[in-house]
Amino acid sequence: MTKQSPSASHATHPANDALYKKVGWRLLPLLMVSYMVAYIDRVNIGYAKLQMMELPAFDDAVYGLGAGLFFVGYVMFEVPSNMLMQRIGARKTLLRIMLIWGLVAAGMMFVKTPMQFYVMRFLLGVFEAGFLPGVVLYLTYWYPEPRRGQVLAILMAAVVGAGVFAGPVSGAIMKYLNGVGGLSGWQWLFLTQGLPASLLGITAYLWLQDRPEDAHWLTDEEKQSLKAEIEYHRPTTTASGSALKALFRDWRVYTLALSDFLLIAANYALVFWIPSLIKGWGVEDLLLVGVFAAIPQAVGIAAMILVGRHSDRTRERRWHYALSTFVAAAGLGICILTQGNFVGSLAGLCVTMLGLASALPLFLTVVTEYLAKPVAATGIAFINSLALLGGVVSPIMMAQINSRTGDVAMSMYFVAGLFALAGVVMLVALRPAPSGAAEFQTEAGAKA
Repeated sequence: MTKQSPSASHATHPANDALYKKVGWRLLPLLMVSYMVAYIDRVNIGYAKLQMMELPAFDDAVYGLGAGLFFVGYVMFEVPSNMLMQRIGARKTLLRIMLIWGLVAAGMMFVKTPMQFYVMRFLLGVFEAGFLPGVVLYLTYWYPEPRRGQVLAILMAAVVGAGVFAGPVSGAIMKYLNGVGGLSGWQWLFLTQGLPASLLGITAYLWLQDRPEDAHWLTDEEKQSLKAEIEYHRPTTTASGSALKALFRDWRVYTLALSDFLLIAANYALVFWIPSLIKGWGVEDLLLVGVFAAIPQAVGIAAMILVGRHSDRTRERRWHYALSTFVAAAGLGICILTQGNFVGSLAGLCVTMLGLASALPLFLTVVTEYLAKPVAATGIAFINSLALLGGVVSPIMMAQINSRTGDVAMSMYFVAGLFALAGVVMLVALRPAPSGAAEFQTEAGAKA
């Protein structure tokens, strides 16, 4: 079906900028803070490890397996969680997910044995399952396709922001609360960073609305304008069993999942091991470990927003993503070349985070543009579920490489290869349209 030229009421036009700014200020701050807390609860074991390794029977292998088990639980329950969201709405979904995961995250403070560590990490993944793809799907109800790149970049900036925040705060908690009330610093870390998720889940239930038509803070005219623009950019296909079959037969869905698998594997290999890496550079003070770990994260924030904005303006995703992953790989190359030089190694990490931070939202934008709307919820969760297996593999692989070689450079070669291959897979999977923008057709019949 050929669409007529959009009218001013539903075109992506600067006249609508004020409306989307209003929507953004209502939705994005809470979603960003929630995502920050989710990310911190997922990765704060990287800091807790610096003290938890003193527990009996805890070593790199135990830590690597426990870090990866989170993603096993997450993958198993992500698709059902996202499908349930379509039935019960975002408010109830976020309440369910965040309330329970916050309690489990705080419960990590009671871990004493490797088996307890494994069980709690698995349960944390189970109860956090569906959070990110659910939020991404929720934003598609409020933003048309041409505006999503920058919005998702802003959302993903929360991850980098969480890294900036988590480092110094985690280091300070472990340093200054160690021994207070008879608890170790790592126990205070899990308690103080876990419970805020439960509180945010309640807040999300009270503050958010499931759809624009439910928003009491929008006028009728604003609701109609949002609906018109979103409907104009929405594929006209309807959900059906054949559409889902086409989704699962589409080879590009699996190549996209492979690219994300590689990116996520590289991401979590870095996230879980950066505190230990910095400590290995001779930084013994836990607060300084956190401060130095925050610097590369801060560098990534500006790059994430600027690259996302440029990608939106040019309507090009494929090369923006690939070049970002290549930059991330080059940054690790700098770390390898400057091994033993603290300033050079830290500079290399900054370059790596610049590329990684830019690539994360670009991938989400590609996926939301590629999938037909009727299968978007299932497709987003399906791709993310496959990709998150990278989070299972890479911590275990890093532990094995470190223990067998004793050479940090070998681990960096491994992660750099993951980054570079992620970009190559994207370039192979998606072909550019004659206009220069990424355009491709799903077997379900929806143009991205």
